[in-house]
Amino acid sequence: MKLWTAFWNILVKDMRTYYLKPPNISWGLIFPVAWTGMFFIKSGSGLESVLLLLPGVVALSILFGTTSMLAVTVTFEKKNRSFERLLLAPIPFELLMLAKTSGAILFGVANAFVPVIMALFLADLSQVVWSVFVPAVFMIAVASTFLGLFIAVAVSEVFEAQTFSNFFRFPMIFLCGLFFPIEKLPVFLKPLSYVLPLTYGADMLHGAVHGGHAMPFFLDLSLLGAFCVGLFAVSLWNIKRKWIL
Repeated sequence: MKLWTAFWNILVKDMRTYYLKPPNISWGLIFPVAWTGMFFIKSGSGLESVLLLLPGVVALSILFGTTSMLAVTVTFEKKNRSFERLLLAPIPFELLMLAKTSGAILFGVANAFVPVIMALFLADLSQVVWSVFVPAVFMIAVASTFLGLFIAVAVSEVFEAQTFSNFFRFPMIFLCGLFFPIEKLPVFLKPLSYVLPLTYGADMLHGAVHGGHAMPFFLDLSLLGAFCVGLFAVSLWNIKRKWIL
């Protein structure tokens, strides 16, 4: 019970302090929606293109929302030495870091459904396979959050974390099949696409929304899970090596 109480208090504190601030909400939602609106207007194909664009804007909303959150919460608290006080919490270190990242995961999941609600007014979503869509959203949120944690641990300033995040985020827009099929990429770029976790999440979303997936859902889900475990483990190792010793 004490573990759950400590976990819950850390999560609520972060949600209250960081996640519900207007700048974070705008960066996590307005940018990806505006970016997708550009594709929508440029395509000129009308409302029928909504289903094709929906997986991309959902994935971007999650990616930008989660990584932006971790860049603020973890980096800011380390710089102000409040993270050191958290280490005194009566919970294992791994559970502590899960508490620090759970808020970003929830924020990413919430971000994902804002474009879905908007799409309800523009297109028929009855064909969406929700049993695939929802797990894909959750796994993308977890993978993106742990990617944000990995980035935040590697730097010392918030602006550095945001800049370093863009090094990963912007290539993912073009390389992960969000708006451009991976099959149409140059041959030398295709291998890079398959070492990015968002590729597999985007494949699941495309399959769930309009059936355009390239790999089995089980494989996508398994590889996303492997990325989550790997990013979390490397981040914990870096925290112990750089921040605790």
